[in-house]
Amino acid sequence: MGYYRLKRSHIPIGQDDGIRILVDRLWPRGVSKAESRIDRWMKEIAPSPALRQWFGHRPERFAEFARAYERELETEETKQELVDELLSLSGVVTLLYAAKNERHNHAVVLCDFLRKIAERRSQEG
Repeated sequence: MGYYRLKRSHIPIGQDDGIRILVDRLWPRGVSKAESRIDRWMKEIAPSPALRQWFGHRPERFAEFARAYERELETEETKQELVDELLSLSGVVTLLYAAKNERHNHAVVLCDFLRKIAERRSQEG
């Protein structure tokens, strides 16, 4: 299982980034595809457009947004397959996102979700 970490897509590449996966539905503005060295773009793992639009990056809605997004991760087949793919990776996995708010965004929810699932699976043996 991997070690999951977060990074804004606008921050320069680090030697310790490991596998770099963009988890936004839209490509981030101002980020060159050629220079970004993104290993995979998992746009389908991002929240549904309706949920993303409802949230609108409003911190007061974050707790409810997080619960709704986790439900999507648990129930939508495509998202489940991508979660399994992320969990199958080993080493450092850097989840890239474009949001300016580093505490209230979907990548935070996704990273916590992956860590919880990975921990549960390792305990089950």
